[in-house]
Amino acid sequence: MNNMLAYCGLACDSCPIHLATFEKDKSRQQEMRVSIAGFISEHYQMSLKAEDITDCDGCGANTGRLFSQCRNCEIRKCAIHRDIESCAYCPDYACDKLTELFSRDPGAKAHLEELRR
Repeated sequence: MNNMLAYCGLACDSCPIHLATFEKDKSRQQEMRVSIAGFISEHYQMSLKAEDITDCDGCGANTGRLFSQCRNCEIRKCAIHRDIESCAYCPDYACDKLTELFSRDPGAKAHLEELRR
């Protein structure tokens, strides 16, 4: 799998959490994490603080650095269990979990649809 595309189709290389991971200026990195925590809390109704925004190398990376919410993601767990490199290749595409994600992040659907072509 392209490590910059999550199993669900979210683009890791443009994810603010991923971008904060590689921010060299620690002050700017902290500002980014505060902003990310606020965005997630507002848009996904999760109560997160800046310290909850951990380093993340992407959903498919094998580095061990994975955002806690990604680590606990049911879609990711399912794809790993099914041993598929992307939900685009799943025989049950698009399942209820993906459909729910697509309602919040339509770009993920577009990425997976592109892979399916």
